[in-house]
Amino acid sequence: MLIGFNPVIDFNSKRIVIGSMPSIASLNARQYYDFPYNAFWKIISVLFNSSNPFDNYSDKINCLLNNRIALWDSLMKCNRVGSLDSNITNEIPNDFNALFDEYKNIDFLIFNGQQAFKFFKKYNPVLLKRFPFAIMPSTSPANASVDFFAKLDAWKKVLLF
Repeated sequence: MLIGFNPVIDFNSKRIVIGSMPSIASLNARQYYDFPYNAFWKIISVLFNSSNPFDNYSDKINCLLNNRIALWDSLMKCNRVGSLDSNITNEIPNDFNALFDEYKNIDFLIFNGQQAFKFFKKYNPVLLKRFPFAIMPSTSPANASVDFFAKLDAWKKVLLF
């Protein structure tokens, strides 16, 4: 069984980006969105870091937190062959009720793709009535039907509002 990561969050966080489950590359590196072709950190860099690449993982996390953005996944554990969300079975969700009870400033949910939303909705339908949310084009390279600039434009509208 694969086990995800702890949330990246602090008490100033207002928005939270919710993924599905870290890829194999991310799990091996113990870093969110570590697969080199995933566009997440490139988008964050363009929007908040003057298009400069990040020097290290700590810089990436600090950039999110400095911009009041939290990060977590819909799932805490699952079985999966490879990194595709479509291969996920036997999933166990993360406890977003407990997270939002502790971090009361969160006021907007941003889903990194349809699969992240699907898993969240399956286990947290009441929270979708409590919080406004947006479902973004997945930053995964598996979402090849949407090019980088279209992804950037969509994410920009939500992250810079």
